[in-house]
Amino acid sequence: MSTTTDRVPVEICKGINGLEKVILREVRSSAEVYLYGGHVTSWKNDHGEELLFVSSKAQFKPPKAIRGGIPICFPQFGGQGNLEQHGFARNKIWSIESDPPPFPTVNSNKAFVDLILKPTEDDIKTWPHSYEFRLRITLGPGGDLMLTSRIRNTNTDGKPFTFTFAYHTYFSVSDISEVRVEGLETIDYLDNLQNRERFTEQGDAITFEGEVDKVYVSTPTKIAILDHEKKRTFVLRKDGLPDAVVWNPWDKKAKAMADFGDDEYKHMLSFQLLQRPAGSTKGSPVQLKKDSILSGAISCTECMSKFWNWNLTSE
Repeated sequence: MSTTTDRVPVEICKGINGLEKVILREVRSSAEVYLYGGHVTSWKNDHGEELLFVSSKAQFKPPKAIRGGIPICFPQFGGQGNLEQHGFARNKIWSIESDPPPFPTVNSNKAFVDLILKPTEDDIKTWPHSYEFRLRITLGPGGDLMLTSRIRNTNTDGKPFTFTFAYHTYFSVSDISEVRVEGLETIDYLDNLQNRERFTEQGDAITFEGEVDKVYVSTPTKIAILDHEKKRTFVLRKDGLPDAVVWNPWDKKAKAMADFGDDEYKHMLSFQLLQRPAGSTKGSPVQLKKDSILSGAISCTECMSKFWNWNLTSE
C-alpha cells in the first residue's frame, strides 16, 4: 500500500493521538478507518462534505470508544448482558488482513481494506470464546460506502457461542428537526423510553421533535434518511441485519455525555443496524455453532433529493 501521493486508493498513516488509520480514496469521495475499533470515522462526498457525524468532544484515546462515525458493537449490543456497553470490539486494536478468505461477491473496487479481530488471552478471560471477526470496508467508484462483516466461531471445544452485533452509524444532518426517515412505516418497534413496550409505527415517515430511542424489528432491506435543508438523501441497503435502532439523545441526555457537545444532537442521527432474532423483546442473542459464519452487510449511498417523498422502490 503506497503512501506517496494523494491519489492512491489506500493509504496507511497516523491519525489523532498517533492512532493508526487507513484512508480510502476514490475520484469522487474518501473515507477514513481507524484500526482502533475497526472504526470508520469519516466519509466525504465529491464536494468534500462530511457525511458522518463525529463529536467535537470525541476522545481518540483507548480504552474510550470514539463517539461518532460507525462503531462496531460486538459481542454485545447496548447494556443487555454482562459486558461493557456495546461490547469490546470498538475498544480493541484491529489488524489489517492482507490475504483474507474470498468474499462471496467479487470486489473490483481498489479502495478497500480488510480488517480482522481475534481475541487475546486476556480477552478470553472476559468473554470465554474464540472467534474471527473479519470486516471489509469498501469505497465504491460512485462514492458508496460499504461494510461487510463475517463472524466465525473458532472455539476449540466445539461449543457454540451467543452474541449480538450492530453497525452503530452516526449520520451528519443539517438540522434534526428537518430530517425524516422513510421505509419503516407500519413496522413494529420497541420503545426504549417506555420500558421497551411494543408499538406499530403509524406515520408515513419518522420525524424528530424530542428524544428518540426505538428498535424497529424485521425491517425492510432498503431505508432512506432525508435531510430537507441540504436536499440530501442517504439510502441504506442492508443484508443479514433485520433490526434497526433509531436514536437521538436530544438536549438533556446530550448535556449528560462528557464526549458529546451540548447542542450536537441537532446535527446527528444515529441509525443502528442490528443482528439478532427479529422481534425479540428481550434482545436474545444470536447463537453461532463451531466453524459457522454469520455475515452482515450495509451499503450507504448519498444522493441529492429530487423530490421530498423518496421513492424507495427506485434505484
